[in-house]
Amino acid sequence: MLTVRILRDGELVREAPFDAAAVAHAREVAARVWVDALDPTPEELSALQAAFGLHDLSIEDSRRWGQRAKLERFRDHDFVVVHGVSLGAGDELQDHELHLYVGTSFLATVRRAPAFDLRRTLERLARRDPLEREGIGYLLYLVLDEVVDGYLDVVEELEARTDEVEERVDRDDGAEAERPLAREIFHLRRASSVFRRLIVPMREVVDLIQESPSLVTPALAPYVRDVEDHVIRAIELLDNVRDILTSAREVQVALESKRLNVVMKKVTSWAAIILIPTLIAGIYGMNFRHMPELSWRFGYPFALGAMAIAAGALYVAFKRRDWL
Repeated sequence: MLTVRILRDGELVREAPFDAAAVAHAREVAARVWVDALDPTPEELSALQAAFGLHDLSIEDSRRWGQRAKLERFRDHDFVVVHGVSLGAGDELQDHELHLYVGTSFLATVRRAPAFDLRRTLERLARRDPLEREGIGYLLYLVLDEVVDGYLDVVEELEARTDEVEERVDRDDGAEAERPLAREIFHLRRASSVFRRLIVPMREVVDLIQESPSLVTPALAPYVRDVEDHVIRAIELLDNVRDILTSAREVQVALESKRLNVVMKKVTSWAAIILIPTLIAGIYGMNFRHMPELSWRFGYPFALGAMAIAAGALYVAFKRRDWL
């Protein structure tokens, strides 16, 4: 589905389904055009290409998807790929790939489900900011700012869940809690790794956009630099989250090893205690005719007493060493 928004002097004057003739007329009268394509068909992409003279290679990327964040410059337009992110159920990171075609008088956004939400961008556009006079670069800034603000929201959520994991590791709820905790650490580490892979190239993208004077005017430049600062901050916070999760996993493994060592000490200690009675019983179970204790009246109580005393002595010794 293609939606056309026509802006004149920063004001949205028309919003309607795509019409190539209306787009051509708007560009002739120096209006700015924003076309939003949601889950476009191959035919709709071809219509978009014809309306703005988009390069074949950039349209090919929008047919395939799965692109890394990048900016490619062509003769009449720039092609920008960015990734919006959100956290779904089970700490699964949802990637909302967004393609932007940017010309001197037009912006085309191409999305597919689950699509990046542009409603807040439209709300900001309706507020009539003085920066609207800065042209298509202002529209591009609004979209980029919304994408990057989403990064900080997701990082804050990851930080909150990481803090919960740290508290659970410090609390050490025992062996029964180990597996769910390890699973949660794994999911968070995977989400943070995927997240980092998506947003690290964004820094280069914003740098390249700043180098385009036709898009980023002097009045707009500080705001685009602010977007870059937010990207850098998100990356730094994400690296901190990954370090904390790595440390939490190492501490959890150490606690698991400690519990296992305690169990092994107890098993070994009880085996040693049982060994003495078994040894004594084994001696008196041997079938020899001449054993002095066999004809002694107190031989049986003596053997039982020896077993009990030896086992008791080992128990006390192990208990003092905290092996039991």
